[in-house]
Parts: sequence; structure tokens; C-alpha cells
Amino acid sequence: MVKWSCDFRYLLLVAAVAFIYIQMRLFATQSEYADRLAAAIESENHCTSQMRLLIDQISMQRGRILDLEEKRKLQDHECRQLRALIEDLQRKGLEKRTDKEQVPVAAVVVMACNRADYLEKTVKSILKYQRSVASKYPLFVSQDGEDPDVKSKALSYNQLTYMQHLDYEQVQTERPGELIAYYKIARHYKWALDQLFNKHNFDRVIILEDDMEIAPDFFDYFEAAAAILDNDKSIMAVSSWNDNGQKQFVQDPHALYRSDFFPGLGWMLSKSTWGELSPKWPKAYWDDWLRLKENHKGRQFIRPEVCRTYNFGEHGSSFGQFFKQYLEPIKLNDVKVDWKSTNLSYLMEDQYVTHFADMVKNARPIHGTDAVLKVSNIDDDLRILYKDQEDFERIAHQFGIFEEWKDGVPRTAYKGVVVFRYQTRKRVFLVGPVSLQQLGIE
Repeated sequence: MVKWSCDFRYLLLVAAVAFIYIQMRLFATQSEYADRLAAAIESENHCTSQMRLLIDQISMQRGRILDLEEKRKLQDHECRQLRALIEDLQRKGLEKRTDKEQVPVAAVVVMACNRADYLEKTVKSILKYQRSVASKYPLFVSQDGEDPDVKSKALSYNQLTYMQHLDYEQVQTERPGELIAYYKIARHYKWALDQLFNKHNFDRVIILEDDMEIAPDFFDYFEAAAAILDNDKSIMAVSSWNDNGQKQFVQDPHALYRSDFFPGLGWMLSKSTWGELSPKWPKAYWDDWLRLKENHKGRQFIRPEVCRTYNFGEHGSSFGQFFKQYLEPIKLNDVKVDWKSTNLSYLMEDQYVTHFADMVKNARPIHGTDAVLKVSNIDDDLRILYKDQEDFERIAHQFGIFEEWKDGVPRTAYKGVVVFRYQTRKRVFLVGPVSLQQLGIE
């Protein structure tokens, strides 16, 4: 019995040792498994992180690929346009401008968008007088956007070259509530002028809009003015427009003036001046931008007394602003002036100050508040002094001329003087507080 008890204790000891050994091995196995599991989880997390990074990179690359694809499509479209333009130029014989005898005076571009009926009226007016001088004034229509009626109308004329500006970049206005149309117009102008000056290498460009008619002597006027533009660097551009060109305020179709105020509405610009303006061209309101002193830098503009363009665009981006009061009554010149025989040297900077000062000096000064009544009773040229902008606006309102100023300059003014006709040939000079001093008049 004692022996059996000893054997049993021995067996228990062996079993205990075996149990302890098994438990130790099991613990070691569990520890190894836990380490492997932790490593696997860490590896899985790393793979997940790498996969997310890879997905992000793929998304970025896909976005870049889509952008490149859009740019490629746009470049393909521009290449097709360029090929079509080259073929069109060859078909119309415009390659003759490389001949010294056929160098154009200026390219003429009509800026269009979505008014096919207006464009037709404008092109017909231009072709009426351009046909005989087509080699001097190659005609272009530049369309902003994809209006099919405008494109079809432009392409229906063999006498012109069609350009199309496609701009898919989103417009970001600088102030809330602004019309994006003014931003699109500025982009279109820059693109079209870059095309004509830089790609087609014209020396001068005449810019018209798709709601204008031109006068019989429109082209002769610009040809005569081109020499002034080339030889006098104090002239920034030549315009065919007079803001105060309403029928009741004009008389002499031969009279030209210098102005510190950019008129626009049918104007000619030189390549050298565009080279200065193009890099800093504004995002919007390009015409008011040109009226800032920091941009025209004291240079002036040639304008006629009687307009050589007529604006019939009651409906457009500006919603007919000023149309009834100022645009509809404009007189379009109907006299064929012989500009080739006209001496325009008086418009040169060194002569014009004296020329204009003599007119102002010889005008009879009148004073008092009832300017219109006094002017009506005097047959001579007259001058009226205004003290400041408010005083100018009061007098201008009495006569019915433009009251607006831009950057300290009244519309049409030269050295602060605004001139217009009143009751036939009599001239009225509204003279600023320092105008006489600037003109050298004692």
C-alpha cells in the first residue's frame, strides 16, 4: 500500500511537471501569436495608409489628366481655327499685305457676341464704304462665345475674316453683384487685340462694336489721323466719337480736337501702345480703366466734332444706359470730307496748345448763374468759367451736355475745357478753374 502511494505521488509529480511544461509552451505560443497578430495589424494599417495615399495620388493625377485633356481639346480647337484662318486669308487674298504697296492702314475688327441682327446691320454699313479700300482696311469679326446665329452670319460674308474667342474659365467678380458681362468683354478685347497685333502683325487696329454704323468718310478720316498717331507720341489713340456729338451741339464736319478723355466707340490704336497696355489689361471695365491718369499717362486722344460712328445699340450689356438722352440724338457725319487735302498739323502737340488757346482767348467771357439765357442772346463764341465739378455739372445740366467725369476729367475735355456748339456755329467753352493758366492765357 505504501509502495502504491509512492508511485502515485511520483506520477502526480510527473503529471505536474508535464502540465507546467505544456502551460509554458502554450504561453510561449500565445505570446508568439500575439506578436505576430500585432505585427500583422501594424502591417495592415501601413498597407491601408499606403493605399489611401496611393488613391489620393491617383485622384490628383486623374484631375491633372482631365485638365490636360481639356487644354489639349482647346489647343486642338485653336489649331483648327488657325488653319481655317490661314486658309481664309489665302482665299481672300489678304496675303497681299506683305507687298509694300498693299500694307494696310489698319485692320478693322467688329467685336460681337450674341446679337446677329445688330452684327448684320454693322457689317453692311462697313462694307458700303470699305469695298473700295478693302486692301487698306482688312475686315475681321471677333465673336465672344458660341452663339450659332452670330457665327453663321459672320461666316456668310466673304469680305471678312471670322475669329472666335472661346473662354471656359470661370469669372470671379471683384465686388458682389457685378455683371460678369463686363469681365467677359475685357477678356475678349484683350484676346482679339493680341491676335491682330501679335499674331497677324498689324501696325494699327480700328475697334468697332456690333451696334455701330459708320460715316462716308470714316476710312479717309482714320487714314489722315494715322500719320498724327505715328508721329506724335503724346497721342494715345484716335477716336471717331464725340460724347457731346448730338445734333444740337455740332456743326463743322472738318473740326478735330484733342481730348484728355478717352471717347471709345470706334477708335484706332497702334501696335506699340498695345504692347504697353496688353500685359496690364484690366479684368473688367476696360474703357474706364483707359481713362485713369495712371494708364493714359498724360497722353491725349483725337476726336471729331461730328461723329464718324453712330451707336444704335439700345439693347446690350449696359441695358441702354444713356441711349435716349445721349446716343440716339448723335449726328452721324454725312459729308464726304477731303481729308487727304486737309492739313492736320495743328493737332500736333507743339502746335495744338496755341491753336486751342487762341480759340478760348477770343471767346467772350460771360458770368452769372443764367448762362443759357445769356448765351442765347450773344452771337459770338463764349466762355463760361466753372469753379469745381459740382459747378460744372450744374452748368452742363442747363445746356444738356454730358455731366459725367472720370478721374477728375469731364467728358471731351482738353485741359479742363469742354467745347460744344450752341445755336448753329457759335461755340461755348466751359473753362475749368486752372484751364486758362494751363493754356497760357493771361
